[in-house]
Amino acid sequence: MNEMKKINLIVNDKTYQLEVDIRESLLDVLRNRLHFTGVKEGCSVGECGACTVLIDGVPTSSCIYLAVFADGKKIRTIEGLEKDGKLSKVQQNFIDEGAIQCGFCTPGIVMTTTALVESGNKFTDEEIKREISGHFCRCTGYQKIFDAVKKSLDDK
Repeated sequence: MNEMKKINLIVNDKTYQLEVDIRESLLDVLRNRLHFTGVKEGCSVGECGACTVLIDGVPTSSCIYLAVFADGKKIRTIEGLEKDGKLSKVQQNFIDEGAIQCGFCTPGIVMTTTALVESGNKFTDEEIKREISGHFCRCTGYQKIFDAVKKSLDDK
């Protein structure tokens, strides 16, 4: 028998009350129950970064994070970045730099970049590479992605 628990998820500033299986991943809840399909399922083991969301401002692999752990926490998905129909600066920089190919990995990388920008910290090129190293893109050589991240950090 599945053990269920009632939780409150605050996703993109809106609160959702749900009953979830205690083994259910945050990824499954976000995609399948709340329909935030910008959160992508890639590897399902926390290695590729496609499912990255911000939990209380921290980039987190939602595929290996249980939904019950997110009870009462602030979660941001790619859908929560645009305001009044306008893309965030990070999103626009990814477009401007041509850092989007098939787009599958893009939401996760954009969320990590958003956290880096919001941290207010300065990053060297090597630190930027390390910070985005948990994201796999099978379409590019990463240079355009790196350029978009760097531009986003320089735009602060």
